[in-house]
Amino acid sequence: MKNETSPSVAARAALWMISGYRSVRANQISPCRFTPSCSEYTQEAIETQGFLRGGVLGARRILRCNPFGGQGVDLVPLKTGAKR
Repeated sequence: MKNETSPSVAARAALWMISGYRSVRANQISPCRFTPSCSEYTQEAIETQGFLRGGVLGARRILRCNPFGGQGVDLVPLKTGAKR
């Protein structure tokens, strides 16, 4: 059994907003140049890294998702000391 703490109020609010965004965009083609999409990436980052670090990672990813940025597979980095 993992010893995980529950997400903070800020993390829960951010995850709720991401979930709302994803439900609104449910039947539309994703404009994201990366896999997983930016919203999936940000959700996973917040869930695994916490609100502050996950939010920063998500914001950096969204800024890279532009016509002059990269593309392809971009996974959330491991938390320091964690194993995949």
